[in-house]
Amino acid sequence: MTEKLFYEDSHMVTFSATVISCEQLEKNYEVVLDRTAFFPEGGGQYADTGFLDEVEVTDVQEKEGIIYHRTKHPLKVGETVQGTIDWNERFSKMQQHSGEHIVSGLVHALYGYDNVGFHMGKDAITMDFNGSITKEQLREIERKANEAVVKNLDICVMYPSKEELSAISYRSKIEIEGQVRIVEIPGYDVCACCAPHVKKTGEIGLIKLLNVQNYKGGVRVSMLCGFRALEDYEKKSESVKQISVLLSAPEEEVFSEVSRLKEEIAAQKAQLVQFQEKLLVYKVEQIPKSQKTVVLFEEELSGSAPRELVNLVLERGAVIGAVFAGTEKDGYRYVIGSRRCDTRIFAKRLNEMCSGRGGGKPEMVQGSCVGTEETIRKEVEMCSREVLDRESGD
Repeated sequence: MTEKLFYEDSHMVTFSATVISCEQLEKNYEVVLDRTAFFPEGGGQYADTGFLDEVEVTDVQEKEGIIYHRTKHPLKVGETVQGTIDWNERFSKMQQHSGEHIVSGLVHALYGYDNVGFHMGKDAITMDFNGSITKEQLREIERKANEAVVKNLDICVMYPSKEELSAISYRSKIEIEGQVRIVEIPGYDVCACCAPHVKKTGEIGLIKLLNVQNYKGGVRVSMLCGFRALEDYEKKSESVKQISVLLSAPEEEVFSEVSRLKEEIAAQKAQLVQFQEKLLVYKVEQIPKSQKTVVLFEEELSGSAPRELVNLVLERGAVIGAVFAGTEKDGYRYVIGSRRCDTRIFAKRLNEMCSGRGGGKPEMVQGSCVGTEETIRKEVEMCSREVLDRESGD
């Protein structure tokens, strides 16, 4: 069994220990010490990292009470090493985890929901609850959680006997073998937990609940605490400042200004569509009514515009109408239609000769292809002559 120094002092940064074993695993090594301050992965929290002397520790795992330190280089069995954990990383994790206890305790007390899933990544912290939480309720929880921080309460750790444990009302009542470790934040939460925590709630710093979304019959809440919350605020604040400068608007009016611009752009797009429709009608009117095959290339066509243009061409009197939207560089989307001929032969030809993908019904096909305008036009016109010759022969 490895002596767990992180339970004696969660703020321990350095320690000395004796190397019990060191085994090679492919390109890495697993080192076992007689004692350690490195917290292994567990309880939804990823492992500590740091150094043993000059050897980097990249991962820490626990198996049957023995803690294994993953290193890039070997250590000599029997020697004494100096361990140093990455304090900034450890402290950040403790801020997140202690903050999570406060939030989960509040959710349980206010709404009776259980925390059924907790994940602490390097960037985001998520909590899953088996009930619904609105955005308004989330703001209330956030305010109460930060009130707990301001109170700077002592965070208590207890190791109760089985008899004492049976009399304690605590969260996370799962079957735990051996000694149960209870973490209490007075007035807010009592929970079984194996992870290190800050000593006082004031160390947590800002608790910011970022988002709530429906998840597996309940909700998933995203959260950041302490320095992570501060970094997130700084990034978002800088973005708002830059947008404010671009819009020439005060920071507090950025949202309303963006909303106004969005409406203005939508109106301009609608107007542009109207102009485009009129332009297409004008172009079609310039096509001789006697022209049986019409092949058009238009760079700025989106949505249903290619299909509408084909219909305009057919209404003009063409037997076969083909519209290609796009560029030679990016490729083309096409629609080919006819009210007399089976157009599927065109899709087959483009698929074979122009790396196309498409198909459809006899009266209209659509798809995509690549190639030069000259090549594509040539293939369509050749195919059209074959179709029209066959029709006239029949």
